Amino acid sequence: MTQIPIEVQLSSLPNNPGVYQFYDAEDKILYVGKAKNLKKRVSSYFNKNHDSGKTRVLVKKIRSIQHIVVPTESDALLLENNLIKKYRPRYNVLLKDDKTYPWICIKKERFPRVFATRRLVKDGSEYFGPYTSMKTLYTLLDLIKSVYPLRTCKYDLSREKIDQGKYKVCLEYHLGNCKGPCEAFQSEEEYNRQIQEIREIVKGDFKASLHYFRGQMTSLAQEMKFEEAQKIKEKIEVLENYQVKTTIVNPKINNVDVFSIISDEEYAYVNFLQLSHGSIIRSHTMEIKKKLEETEEELLQLAIIEIRQRFQSLSKELYLPFPVSLPPELKVTVPKLGDKKKILELSERNAKYFRQDRFKQIKIIDPDRHTNRIMAQLKSDLRLSQEPRHIECFDNSNIQGAFPVAACVVFKDGKPSKKEYRHFNIKSVVGPDDFASMEEVVYRRYDRLMTEGKDLPQLIVIDGGKGQLSSAVKSLDDLGLRGKIAIIGIAKRLEEIYFPEDSIPLYLDKKSESLKIIQQLRNEAHRFGITFHRNKRSKAAINSELESIDGIGEKTVEDLLKYFKSVKRIKEASLENLISIVGRSKAKKIYESFH
Repeated sequence: MTQIPIEVQLSSLPNNPGVYQFYDAEDKILYVGKAKNLKKRVSSYFNKNHDSGKTRVLVKKIRSIQHIVVPTESDALLLENNLIKKYRPRYNVLLKDDKTYPWICIKKERFPRVFATRRLVKDGSEYFGPYTSMKTLYTLLDLIKSVYPLRTCKYDLSREKIDQGKYKVCLEYHLGNCKGPCEAFQSEEEYNRQIQEIREIVKGDFKASLHYFRGQMTSLAQEMKFEEAQKIKEKIEVLENYQVKTTIVNPKINNVDVFSIISDEEYAYVNFLQLSHGSIIRSHTMEIKKKLEETEEELLQLAIIEIRQRFQSLSKELYLPFPVSLPPELKVTVPKLGDKKKILELSERNAKYFRQDRFKQIKIIDPDRHTNRIMAQLKSDLRLSQEPRHIECFDNSNIQGAFPVAACVVFKDGKPSKKEYRHFNIKSVVGPDDFASMEEVVYRRYDRLMTEGKDLPQLIVIDGGKGQLSSAVKSLDDLGLRGKIAIIGIAKRLEEIYFPEDSIPLYLDKKSESLKIIQQLRNEAHRFGITFHRNKRSKAAINSELESIDGIGEKTVEDLLKYFKSVKRIKEASLENLISIVGRSKAKKIYESFH
């Protein structure tokens, strides 16, 4: 069959909302997307240059385009999600999770049992969940068990069998964990009232249970049945304590889904909180691997549909960090302040904590992925043309112009490469001139690397503001390296990042990993430079103390230090020891000077 040219396929696309599918030469699906306007969206892939290499590769592979027209953008969103899950195209983010989450089941039977299960059986039983945390599930079941005496046996408690006296109460009855419906010691009406209250508790509503128990406690107290009233009071306290732990917002906030998203260059993390009567009844964070140049809006939109389907959410209101196109029956709120804003911030914190935990795990399990992610983030944040796998940082040290030195530290793949650190004694600069010193050491460093044919860095970091940066750039100009190596300066005051010929600095997020890497470079260069400077001052101080003695020169000082190792030992040495090293005349002068 003759392949229809892409230009012809594009020209036949409609201007309606819908879903498009890209196929390769082997008729294998590559990508599924949605659009308000199919023609404009699909044409954009072929009409512009893409920054992402993956997108460019995708476009090269496309040989045919199929589309499905739908009535609204919301329908397109739902259809896109279903097709992605069905075909799992290579270039789509995969919103999948192979876990089977547990549910709380209220079994469809006379005197229903309540238990945890991972199997959903379509027999009319009620299932609440799924729960992403086993701790939450068992805490809830323990709460139910401590408040309501329910049966745990699997007997068929039909009216006929109970009337025939087929069953006898078990140990659970004698322990007070069950009221013995198997021998008709508990009525079906009373048991079903408990089940109804359990339904409300699982949904996060404790009002009915608390109201019933308080009324029961009062009536028992009036009948002078204080021991029974005390037991009811203990149940009320259990319910109230659980409610206090789970209620973190206004109790009037009911049946709301909260979503937030945190992302970096490679991954996005979407947190979902489900609220009922002011209580969080569910929390789940989804990790999404980016495949192309997906925006946060696109990723959040897909995640909302997927998570709501997975957890069978029926909430009609959503709190989101920014507006997103969703089915019209859903009300989207973007909170600005108050309780709603606090719950959105809590969701964002959950996403951040999840992301940090993943980073820690990845750092141990897959260090290469950790490094690749940081390099990609640095490239993006600093607007570089390539990943800075090799970074060098320079720092000057001097005290009022005395003992001027400089240090260069080297990082490879975001980690210190200490064997490549270098010290510099400033040779051509007289007095305290940081700008001229920086110009000298940058020139010397890269002149030598070029002469020796060694690899140049992808990024140079200068510890200082615009002045030091300009001096370093001047050396790169002189060496013909301008534009071949990226260079930035970092000023200490507000951690501003300066770029050559740009007066407006860049301010990175104080918690960003890119800033932390740059700060680590700067601090390491400062430490390395200060250590060299301190050693140089210390050596100079020692030499000056000995050389100040009349008739003692540099060679004599060197011989003494080589033998005695320190000035303290020279001071404590006997005249005979000194004579054996430097001769009688000099030894006598040194000994008399210190004694």
